[in-house]
Amino acid sequence: MNMSKFTLLTWVLALVLLNGCIVPKKVVYVKDMVPDTAYMAMEMLPLRLQKDDRIQIVVSASAPELAAPFNGGAGSFRVENDGSVSTVVDRTNGSYMIDYNGNIDFPILGTLHVEGLTVDEVRELIRSTLISKEYITNPTVKVELLNLKVSVIGAVGSQSVLDVSEAKITLLEAITRAGGLNVVADPQSILVIREENGVRKKYVNDIESKAIFDSPTYYLRQNDIVYVEPKTAVMTPREQQTRQYMSFGMSLLGIGLTLFALLK
Repeated sequence: MNMSKFTLLTWVLALVLLNGCIVPKKVVYVKDMVPDTAYMAMEMLPLRLQKDDRIQIVVSASAPELAAPFNGGAGSFRVENDGSVSTVVDRTNGSYMIDYNGNIDFPILGTLHVEGLTVDEVRELIRSTLISKEYITNPTVKVELLNLKVSVIGAVGSQSVLDVSEAKITLLEAITRAGGLNVVADPQSILVIREENGVRKKYVNDIESKAIFDSPTYYLRQNDIVYVEPKTAVMTPREQQTRQYMSFGMSLLGIGLTLFALLK
């Protein structure tokens, strides 16, 4: 091999190595999980209601007129398969915002303190109160959290506030719904900022490890902030596009130089 060919091949090798540095490696989630191996699933703890949460409460009874006052007089009635009559309330009605003191103002029953309770505990609180005050003998109470929202920011495809209608979402699902990790994301530094008892805490997660399933923030809660840290300084969309063009151009140049060196 003469000197000119050696020089060209050296340049080609340098371009290939540089291109390898530019093109990011793909992230493999939970890559340390062993196939056909059973792992214990962590139970999702029930969500505790917080200030500014909005809940919907629907009371039903065999005699619809008894339940109507507890639904603000809104809604219609429906006969269930078992013959019981339930109240149908639109999601825009029958909802209550938990105030600064952790209370809601419920028809007839007045002020109820619900902060820190689960939706099941609120359901039982209202049901038992209706029975004890002899308003309804055997009421059916449905309680639903309406505003489970999670913010996903940082090195993701689309930074956004996710509105979770089903009141259940995992950290991996939230990242997926935000467009996944972008090219500068650090999969070993996924932060969740959570407010607990008036204090904000930061949790660090590694989504390349199966330990993510044991994280207290694997199941997200209302108002959690997910921040995906970048490995380097965050690039603008224009910088990312320029980087992709450079990577593609270097690949073509490397191929061209290789062919030129071999054919010369």
